[in-house]
Amino acid sequence: MSLIPATILTGFLGSGKTTLLKRVLHESHGKKIAVIENEFGEENIDSDLLVTESKEQILQMSNGCVCCTIREDLRDTLRLLAAKKRKGLLDFERVVIETTGLADPGPVVQTFFMDDEIAESYMVDSVITLVDAKHANGQLDTRQEARRQVGFADQIFLSKTDLVSEQDKDALIHRLRHMNPRAPIRAVHFGEVPLKEVLDLRGFNLNDKLEVDPELLKEDEHGHHDHDHDHDHEHHEHGHEHGEHCAHLHHHHYDDDVKSFVFRTDRLFDPAKLEDFIGAIVNIYGPRMLRYKGVLAMKGTERKVIFQGVHQLMGSDLGPEWGKGELRQSRMVFIGIDLPRDIFFQGLEQCLVPA
Repeated sequence: MSLIPATILTGFLGSGKTTLLKRVLHESHGKKIAVIENEFGEENIDSDLLVTESKEQILQMSNGCVCCTIREDLRDTLRLLAAKKRKGLLDFERVVIETTGLADPGPVVQTFFMDDEIAESYMVDSVITLVDAKHANGQLDTRQEARRQVGFADQIFLSKTDLVSEQDKDALIHRLRHMNPRAPIRAVHFGEVPLKEVLDLRGFNLNDKLEVDPELLKEDEHGHHDHDHDHDHEHHEHGHEHGEHCAHLHHHHYDDDVKSFVFRTDRLFDPAKLEDFIGAIVNIYGPRMLRYKGVLAMKGTERKVIFQGVHQLMGSDLGPEWGKGELRQSRMVFIGIDLPRDIFFQGLEQCLVPA
């Protein structure tokens, strides 16, 4: 049986997760989706969608969706659904998990890697985060959960943009991009999102994507530097954190503990040295490393090395060969809580093959 793609839907209280989820449940899209909803959350799917008298609280809906609430641990619910699918008792092709608004998505993501039975049944397709444009700045200022939700995102949907000015919206988008440069951001209105932008994004699974998100190194419409102007094509970023060089645009400066930085180099990595260094920083900073991924040029292989991790869980695979005439430039992005950028950069530089 092929792996079941899982989409993790997160976002702070009132950001619009349930509105989006209801649309997925009600639309006649022909897709067979199992939706897992935390019944102890602040936003539950309308009670008429759930079979509350059922012991397992699983309902097969007319449009092919399956709806269930978490009565036990998420791990148990995923196991139960997979077992019912194998036995032919439930027919679904993918899973969408709505976390509670106060949830840290980290443990939800880790569930898919820590448990062998679940890892053999499911793959994480993407983490989608909804952000309430009206209240986001206050939430990001005061709640670490909100910052971590942004840090984990593969796709960010901005809700309630009609309630804020264009200038405030642009300032928020800048802030979100500095926290997580690899997640595309788009405004949504009352959950009206094409399903192709919710499902099968392959945002999380680098084995299928085989490339860092294209948006990562592009200039945005506000002139955000992508640092490709460095004459030596190394990883120097002129000594500033993401956000500092753009702060004057909107007269805001945020001291978010979730920050991101990108390491680039045209020199090859020494595999043994890099493995030792990554192992060391993950051992020390793993709980604060929300997401890290990259495409690497490695000594000893003509193929790209695809690398990704979440907290202490990491892995790498061989990707396609470097193209003829293609610049063999390694690119790594790190998103985490108060990570020591200088230490990471110095350590990575020491892992390079001497020029």
